[in-house]
Amino acid sequence: MSRPPLRQRTLTVVLISPDPALANDEDGATLQRHAQRCALLDQALRDAGYSVVAVVPATPTLDERIAALEPDLVIVDAESGVRDLLEHVVLASRDTPRPIVLFTDEDDTETAQLAITAGVTAYIVDGLKPSRVKPVIEVALARFEREQTLRAELDAARTQLTERKLVERAKGIVMQRQNCTEEEAFSRMRKLAMEKGLKLSDLAQRILDTIGLI
Repeated sequence: MSRPPLRQRTLTVVLISPDPALANDEDGATLQRHAQRCALLDQALRDAGYSVVAVVPATPTLDERIAALEPDLVIVDAESGVRDLLEHVVLASRDTPRPIVLFTDEDDTETAQLAITAGVTAYIVDGLKPSRVKPVIEVALARFEREQTLRAELDAARTQLTERKLVERAKGIVMQRQNCTEEEAFSRMRKLAMEKGLKLSDLAQRILDTIGLI
């Protein structure tokens, strides 16, 4: 049974915080600012009705942690150093696509384009305000679902084209070997596919593989 669309259920969220190791030991102010931003975002997510299952620092094992937690949504708090985070965050969602929303103060067009190209759903600059968190995520979810629908439609179209080419090639073989018309070849292939419980394209592939099934 398939799960309901993202916006129709309580979403589980993993919140990615900056790696403390990236700050100097003496830089207590930076660590405190990171902690405050992360706490603010964590509370805003909970207030908005999301289920925050973990707050994970952006360490080299980040992709493994995300894969293990299997969240519906990844929220990244990257005050800066976005490029350092991208590889780990995107890698974790390579095989299991999920929305990724990145909040940052890094107002750089090149970095933003790089993030979106890498798979980040929404790149939000200076938007870490509690009142904006839910609307931003809702827009990101809508965009993600639309992209997934378009990708599925494109994959389906490619599959149909590939299957059609297989059937046409196999039909040509049947016509040549059985000395029959195109309509007769198609009819014979369809009948045999039904008898064997195969899709027409699967039968066509078998014909191409064996050159002599019929």
